[in-house]
Amino acid sequence: MATQELKIARIGNSRGVRLPAAALQRYGMEGAVIMEERSDGILLRPLGPAPRKLSWEETAKAMSASGEDWSEFSALDADGLDAVPWESEEEAGKPVPAARRRRSRR
Repeated sequence: MATQELKIARIGNSRGVRLPAAALQRYGMEGAVIMEERSDGILLRPLGPAPRKLSWEETAKAMSASGEDWSEFSALDADGLDAVPWESEEEAGKPVPAARRRRSRR
């Protein structure tokens, strides 16, 4: 999703912007849209319920099918975290505050 600068045009006593056809099609906007005023700007979205979000499994499948190169992420394998001993404070023999002990038992 690229950032685009859109010009504000006069439409009678109001103002408006022209939205690219490809963006309207991508988000299923036709005829009318919902406008939400937010603290950081204006959100336009299609009428009707929000589209269903992908599950983690569906997201992983979509990412692998996209043909994108994810090889840069393999550099994270060399971060050394696999060599860090992961043990709880109790296993390490450190005193654990009572408040945290109570929470961990739930």
